Amino acid sequence: MTVGLVKHIIRFVLLILLQVWVLDNVSLGGFVIPYAYVLFVLLLPFNINKSLMLIIAFFTGLIMDFFGNTLGLHAASLVLMAFARPAVLNFYFPRIETQPGDEPGINKLGMGGFIKYAFSLILIFQIALTFLEVFTFHHFFALIWQSVLGAFATTFVVLLLELLFARRNKRRLQ
Repeated sequence: MTVGLVKHIIRFVLLILLQVWVLDNVSLGGFVIPYAYVLFVLLLPFNINKSLMLIIAFFTGLIMDFFGNTLGLHAASLVLMAFARPAVLNFYFPRIETQPGDEPGINKLGMGGFIKYAFSLILIFQIALTFLEVFTFHHFFALIWQSVLGAFATTFVVLLLELLFARRNKRRLQ
């Protein structure tokens, strides 16, 4: 087992536990729940096989569906986010140079770049999750507003966690 694989497994377990034990019990305004577990897919390496990334996203979402009893909503939304990830990376960073194993985190993309990247993908995830959850276009603008608020809340939590991860990684490099 490589060090990178162990790091991803530990990150996966910690993010799932944080989501299930803490964040699923937080409801901002009665309808906004921050989803920290999406950080796992956001931080998968640049050079990951796209099919493998979709499979990882599906099973990550399926685990969240199991704990939340949501019948595939998280799996579908997370797979859509993972599917859009290469296009978003290419849109914002068309000429970025990466080494095998590099992750699209704050250390590689910078603070502003990471926020653009994360918010764009989280907004896609939130819109899909919200519309799949209610399964209607009634109150379309209210649902879009709910998705945007959820995306801001999730991006804030993801940014805090990434700052913790990036700070720890910087200390190890020095």
